[in-house]
Amino acid sequence: MSAYSSIRNYLEERSSIVNTSVARALFWVCLSTRLLAQAPPEGIWQGYDGEWRHTSQQLIALAEATPPEKFAWRPAAGVRSTSEVYMHIAISNFYLLSVTGPKMPPNLKLDMETTVTSKADVISWLERSLDAVKQAHLAENPKDLERKVHIADRDSTVDGMYLRIIIHANEHMGQLIAYARMTGVVPPWAAK
Repeated sequence: MSAYSSIRNYLEERSSIVNTSVARALFWVCLSTRLLAQAPPEGIWQGYDGEWRHTSQQLIALAEATPPEKFAWRPAAGVRSTSEVYMHIAISNFYLLSVTGPKMPPNLKLDMETTVTSKADVISWLERSLDAVKQAHLAENPKDLERKVHIADRDSTVDGMYLRIIIHANEHMGQLIAYARMTGVVPPWAAK
Protein backbone atom coordinates (compact mmCIF):
# COMPACT_ATOMS: atom_id res chain seq x y z
CA MET A 1 0.00 0.00 0.00
CA SER A 2 1.36 3.37 -0.96
CA ALA A 3 1.86 6.24 1.47
CA TYR A 4 -0.87 8.10 -0.42
CA SER A 5 -3.36 5.23 0.13
CA SER A 6 -2.50 5.04 3.81
CA ILE A 7 -3.01 8.78 4.27
CA ARG A 8 -6.29 8.67 2.28
CA ASN A 9 -7.58 5.76 4.41
CA TYR A 10 -6.54 7.56 7.59
CA LEU A 11 -8.28 10.76 6.50
CA GLU A 12 -11.43 8.89 5.46
CA GLU A 13 -11.51 7.14 8.84
CA ARG A 14 -11.00 10.44 10.70
CA SER A 15 -13.65 12.09 8.53
CA SER A 16 -16.11 9.32 9.36
CA ILE A 17 -15.34 9.61 13.08
CA VAL A 18 -15.68 13.40 12.99
CA ASN A 19 -18.95 13.18 11.01
CA THR A 20 -20.35 10.65 13.49
CA SER A 21 -19.26 12.78 16.44
CA VAL A 22 -20.76 15.91 14.92
CA ALA A 23 -23.99 14.09 14.15
CA ARG A 24 -24.20 12.82 17.73
CA ALA A 25 -23.48 16.25 19.16
CA LEU A 26 -26.15 17.83 16.96
CA PHE A 27 -28.64 15.15 17.97
CA TRP A 28 -28.06 15.81 21.69
CA VAL A 29 -28.21 19.58 21.22
CA CYS A 30 -31.51 19.28 19.37
CA LEU A 31 -32.91 16.84 21.91
CA SER A 32 -31.86 18.85 24.94
CA THR A 33 -33.13 22.08 23.37
CA ARG A 34 -36.49 20.42 22.79
CA LEU A 35 -36.58 19.02 26.33
CA LEU A 36 -35.52 22.29 27.92
CA ALA A 37 -38.05 24.24 25.83
CA GLN A 38 -40.89 22.14 27.25
CA ALA A 39 -42.10 22.92 30.71
CA PRO A 40 -42.07 19.85 32.94
CA PRO A 41 -45.51 18.42 33.69
CA GLU A 42 -47.29 20.01 36.65
CA GLY A 43 -46.13 18.51 39.94
CA ILE A 44 -42.96 16.85 38.71
CA TRP A 45 -39.99 17.41 41.06
CA GLN A 46 -42.22 19.20 43.57
CA GLY A 47 -42.12 16.75 46.44
CA TYR A 48 -44.76 14.24 47.45
CA ASP A 49 -47.73 16.60 47.12
CA GLY A 50 -46.68 17.70 43.63
CA GLU A 51 -46.01 14.13 42.51
CA TRP A 52 -49.37 13.01 43.95
CA ARG A 53 -51.12 15.83 42.10
CA HIS A 54 -49.40 14.76 38.87
CA THR A 55 -50.28 11.09 39.37
CA SER A 56 -53.88 11.95 40.25
CA GLN A 57 -54.30 14.20 37.22
CA GLN A 58 -52.97 11.51 34.89
CA LEU A 59 -55.15 8.77 36.37
CA ILE A 60 -58.29 10.90 36.04
CA ALA A 61 -57.36 12.12 32.55
CA LEU A 62 -56.78 8.54 31.37
CA ALA A 63 -60.05 7.33 32.91
CA GLU A 64 -61.96 10.21 31.31
CA ALA A 65 -60.35 9.55 27.91
CA THR A 66 -61.38 5.87 28.02
CA PRO A 67 -64.75 5.19 26.36
CA PRO A 68 -67.35 3.65 28.72
CA GLU A 69 -67.44 0.35 26.82
CA LYS A 70 -63.66 -0.09 27.33
CA PHE A 71 -64.09 -0.20 31.13
CA ALA A 72 -65.19 -3.85 30.81
CA TRP A 73 -62.19 -4.78 28.62
CA ARG A 74 -59.60 -7.17 30.02
CA PRO A 75 -56.51 -8.51 28.24
CA ALA A 76 -57.30 -12.14 29.12
CA ALA A 77 -59.60 -14.25 31.23
CA GLY A 78 -58.74 -14.08 34.91
CA VAL A 79 -57.03 -10.69 34.59
CA ARG A 80 -58.52 -7.49 36.00
CA SER A 81 -60.65 -5.43 33.63
CA THR A 82 -60.05 -1.71 33.18
CA SER A 83 -62.76 -0.81 35.72
CA GLU A 84 -61.38 -3.39 38.17
CA VAL A 85 -57.89 -1.87 37.98
CA TYR A 86 -59.26 1.61 38.70
CA MET A 87 -61.37 0.29 41.57
CA HIS A 88 -58.38 -1.67 42.90
CA ILE A 89 -56.44 1.62 43.03
CA ALA A 90 -59.32 3.39 44.79
CA ILE A 91 -59.87 0.63 47.37
CA SER A 92 -56.13 0.30 47.99
CA ASN A 93 -55.77 4.06 48.43
CA PHE A 94 -58.44 4.02 51.14
CA TYR A 95 -57.06 0.88 52.79
CA LEU A 96 -53.39 1.95 52.83
CA LEU A 97 -54.42 5.41 54.02
CA SER A 98 -56.47 3.84 56.85
CA VAL A 99 -53.25 2.30 58.21
CA THR A 100 -52.05 5.87 58.83
CA GLY A 101 -55.20 6.85 60.76
CA PRO A 102 -58.12 8.06 58.59
CA LYS A 103 -61.10 5.70 58.54
CA MET A 104 -62.20 3.96 55.37
CA PRO A 105 -65.54 5.20 53.98
CA PRO A 106 -68.32 3.14 55.62
CA ASN A 107 -69.95 2.46 52.23
CA LEU A 108 -66.74 1.06 50.72
CA LYS A 109 -66.87 -2.71 50.30
CA LEU A 110 -64.09 -4.98 49.05
CA ASP A 111 -66.34 -6.57 46.43
CA MET A 112 -66.69 -3.16 44.78
CA GLU A 113 -63.59 -3.96 42.75
CA THR A 114 -65.82 -6.22 40.64
CA THR A 115 -69.27 -4.72 41.25
CA VAL A 116 -68.61 -1.04 40.47
CA THR A 117 -68.11 -1.05 36.71
CA SER A 118 -69.72 2.04 35.16
CA LYS A 119 -67.32 4.74 34.04
CA ALA A 120 -69.02 7.47 36.09
CA ASP A 121 -69.08 5.42 39.31
CA VAL A 122 -65.50 4.23 38.87
CA ILE A 123 -64.23 7.78 38.29
CA SER A 124 -66.22 9.04 41.27
CA TRP A 125 -64.63 6.46 43.60
CA LEU A 126 -61.20 7.06 42.10
CA GLU A 127 -61.49 10.83 42.61
CA ARG A 128 -62.69 10.36 46.19
CA SER A 129 -59.73 8.12 47.00
CA LEU A 130 -57.17 10.39 45.33
CA ASP A 131 -58.56 13.41 47.17
CA ALA A 132 -58.59 11.53 50.50
CA VAL A 133 -54.88 10.77 50.12
CA LYS A 134 -54.14 14.37 49.10
CA GLN A 135 -56.05 15.91 52.03
CA ALA A 136 -54.63 13.48 54.58
CA HIS A 137 -51.06 14.08 53.43
CA LEU A 138 -51.51 17.86 53.47
CA ALA A 139 -52.66 17.58 57.11
CA GLU A 140 -49.55 15.64 58.18
CA ASN A 141 -46.59 17.38 59.77
CA PRO A 142 -43.01 16.05 59.66
CA LYS A 143 -43.37 14.44 63.10
CA ASP A 144 -46.59 12.66 61.99
CA LEU A 145 -44.75 11.18 59.00
CA GLU A 146 -42.22 9.53 61.33
CA ARG A 147 -44.93 7.79 63.38
CA LYS A 148 -44.67 3.99 63.38
CA VAL A 149 -47.53 1.94 61.94
CA HIS A 150 -48.06 -1.77 61.41
CA ILE A 151 -49.32 -3.40 58.23
CA ALA A 152 -49.59 -7.08 57.45
CA ASP A 153 -46.48 -8.64 58.94
CA ARG A 154 -44.25 -5.61 59.22
CA ASP A 155 -43.69 -2.24 60.77
CA SER A 156 -43.49 0.92 58.71
CA THR A 157 -43.92 4.65 59.12
CA VAL A 158 -46.69 6.94 57.98
CA ASP A 159 -44.24 8.34 55.41
CA GLY A 160 -43.55 4.79 54.20
CA MET A 161 -47.29 4.23 53.74
CA TYR A 162 -47.60 7.35 51.60
CA LEU A 163 -44.67 6.17 49.53
CA ARG A 164 -46.39 2.79 49.06
CA ILE A 165 -49.62 4.55 48.03
CA ILE A 166 -47.96 6.60 45.28
CA ILE A 167 -45.87 3.68 44.04
CA HIS A 168 -48.93 1.43 43.92
CA ALA A 169 -50.95 4.05 42.01
CA ASN A 170 -48.14 4.56 39.49
CA GLU A 171 -47.64 0.81 39.07
CA HIS A 172 -51.28 0.39 38.09
CA MET A 173 -51.26 3.53 35.98
CA GLY A 174 -48.63 1.81 33.87
CA GLN A 175 -50.95 -1.18 33.57
CA LEU A 176 -53.83 1.12 32.58
CA ILE A 177 -51.69 2.88 29.97
CA ALA A 178 -50.94 -0.54 28.45
CA TYR A 179 -54.66 -1.39 28.51
CA ALA A 180 -55.46 1.94 26.88
CA ARG A 181 -52.90 1.45 24.12
CA MET A 182 -54.17 -2.10 23.47
CA THR A 183 -57.71 -0.75 23.01
CA GLY A 184 -56.76 2.21 20.84
CA VAL A 185 -56.93 4.88 23.55
CA VAL A 186 -54.08 7.39 23.52
CA PRO A 187 -53.22 8.80 26.95
CA PRO A 188 -54.18 12.50 26.78
CA TRP A 189 -50.71 13.73 27.79
CA ALA A 190 -49.12 11.68 24.99
CA ALA A 191 -51.40 13.20 22.34
CA LYS A 192 -50.08 16.72 22.96
